[in-house]
Amino acid sequence: MHLDSSTVRVKGKSYTRHLLRESFRVDGKVKHRTIANLSSCSPQEIEAIRLALRHKGDLASLVKARESIELRQGPSCGAVWVIHSIARELGIVRALGCTRQGKLALWQVIARVLDQGSRLSAVRLASGHAACDILALDSFNEDDLYSNLDWLDHNQRRIEDRLWQRTTNADEPGLYLYDVTSSYLEGTQNELAAFGYNRDGKKGKRQIVIGLLCNARGVPVSIEVFLGNTQDPKTVASQVHKIAKRFGGRAVTLVGDRGMIKGPQIEALPADFYYITAITKVQIETLLSSGTLQMCLFDEKVSEVIAGDGVRYILRRNAARAEDIARARKDKLAAVERTAASQTTYLAEHPRASVARALHMVTARAERLKIAGWATVTEDGRQLRVTVDQNALTEAAKLDGCYVIKSNLPTATADATTVHDRYRDLALVERFFRTSKTIELEMRPVFVRLASHTRGHTLVVMLAYCIVRELARRWANLDLTVEEALTNHLNLITTQHVVVEGSPAYQKIPQPSETNRQLLAAANVTLPAALPDRGVTVATRKKLPTRRKSR
Repeated sequence: MHLDSSTVRVKGKSYTRHLLRESFRVDGKVKHRTIANLSSCSPQEIEAIRLALRHKGDLASLVKARESIELRQGPSCGAVWVIHSIARELGIVRALGCTRQGKLALWQVIARVLDQGSRLSAVRLASGHAACDILALDSFNEDDLYSNLDWLDHNQRRIEDRLWQRTTNADEPGLYLYDVTSSYLEGTQNELAAFGYNRDGKKGKRQIVIGLLCNARGVPVSIEVFLGNTQDPKTVASQVHKIAKRFGGRAVTLVGDRGMIKGPQIEALPADFYYITAITKVQIETLLSSGTLQMCLFDEKVSEVIAGDGVRYILRRNAARAEDIARARKDKLAAVERTAASQTTYLAEHPRASVARALHMVTARAERLKIAGWATVTEDGRQLRVTVDQNALTEAAKLDGCYVIKSNLPTATADATTVHDRYRDLALVERFFRTSKTIELEMRPVFVRLASHTRGHTLVVMLAYCIVRELARRWANLDLTVEEALTNHLNLITTQHVVVEGSPAYQKIPQPSETNRQLLAAANVTLPAALPDRGVTVATRKKLPTRRKSR
């Protein structure tokens, strides 16, 4: 009697079957008879049966074999298991699928949460974690992950649709938050790279433009990459089409900031689409001049004005923001005054120095700080003075902290406070950009060149953010960040290779520490007692040099 196991691949999908069989002879020929199909057994049960059959002639040797059991340190498994469990709960595992490409994509997402970097670093990370044992993956290298980015790009719509179905409730309002950002590139060969309005303050750097669409709760549902010179309003049309064709079926409200949804974009919206946006300071002053709005309406409490065309204007004055602006304006004035005093001292010490040049220098500084409208630099002999026009200053500070939200939502659908709060929910999209572009997920540097690889890379970052966001919510009451919990604690949970008589049997997982027990309990994740020992070795195609060059 023996255990017959085999794995076949059909259309890219792997199938493993386990049969309990016995051999016998008929007319001198060896025949096989299947006693039971054990394919539904867990890997641990299969290994236990295999071990028992190995010692079927002398079961007492199993007791003796305990003396020949050897424990060896295995790979890290705690963090990978937790991230994989959260990904399964969020529907990411189902959205990616159970094919080899889906599992490779899942590992890219897990690697992005654990330790950011290139596809090469993701392969090296897998060599120290139980990635293949937990995900049931065979060996792979960096070329496989680069090809997987093409697969992600090709299947992005299907993946996002599955996630949207998983994250959207039937009674949830059809409201979507949309915003864009840019991410600069260190290289020059990316197919989507172009010079444009750089939000990162990196002059001379090409960039890509990234648009993120979230549902009403701030959960990302779709991400899109545009050429680096694409203007924000030009990205809205594709989002409207995406919502109408893929996420529609009911009244839809699109929320975007003042630079996103403008007149042409509003006119292009379908009949059943509503919008929530804001207007610029110049537009506010125009409405004040025409009498549509009045300064007395700007207060801490939200007020509303409904225009004749049915457009609603929601007005508010943020006192804290007004104080910040006034403080910044005062600091800018002090900086110009210090420059004027410094130049006055220089003119006194250098009789041949040009007063006109010093005056131009101080005036230019006032213009750069945008206070020249109410702060004037004058000369009195060889002394420079900064004078403030109080009337101009009062006019400049008139709209400090004031903002106006514009919408065409019917009043029966949402009152003024609701419209105001939905616009402020755009902060949830900005949180994604802060988390994704900085050290937590490191969308940049972008270690890819092809457009398809760039789109696949940003999709990986979006899925990783969904996991980080959920872990942060579950661990909110613990005095640990997500990065600290994964790197400093859960990563320390390693398996123990159980080797019986020189043959690997399985991987035992030890009991976690008290801190890790708290993390697992808060995340509602249970570690298994053991993992199968698949014996898969992951290695990069590109090898590190055996000796590093000296500096």
